Amino acid sequence: MEAIFLISRILFVLLLLGSAFGHLTQADAMGGYASSKGLPNGKVLARVSGVALLVGGLSILLGIFGDAGSLGIAVLLLIMAVTMHAFWKETDAQAKQMEMISFNKDVALAGGALAMYVLFYLTDGYGYFTITGALFN
Repeated sequence: MEAIFLISRILFVLLLLGSAFGHLTQADAMGGYASSKGLPNGKVLARVSGVALLVGGLSILLGIFGDAGSLGIAVLLLIMAVTMHAFWKETDAQAKQMEMISFNKDVALAGGALAMYVLFYLTDGYGYFTITGALFN
């Protein structure tokens, strides 16, 4: 079971780290998208979310307070789903569909992050290829 928990963390974090890389290296484009959604300082928000995805992803992957990293990622993804992918506000059918897909992806990933949180919490992180135990246990 320990190996499966490690493999699940690796697979889960691949998307988070890839997204972090995109947010940090394409801050202009991501910032423009955030600004188009009515958010102020889009470029700054893109960088902040990129750092949050990176830190949370590494926390889960390395098991450094993985419970805190998982919970932070879940909160971040839910905020991003509602603020960035509000499909119900779109009038164009194709744009609505694309935003709905992104919204559902973020919500599903938030659910996965909450499941990771529970695993880190219940095991206290130790013995599962982690560096530290759980922060909130």
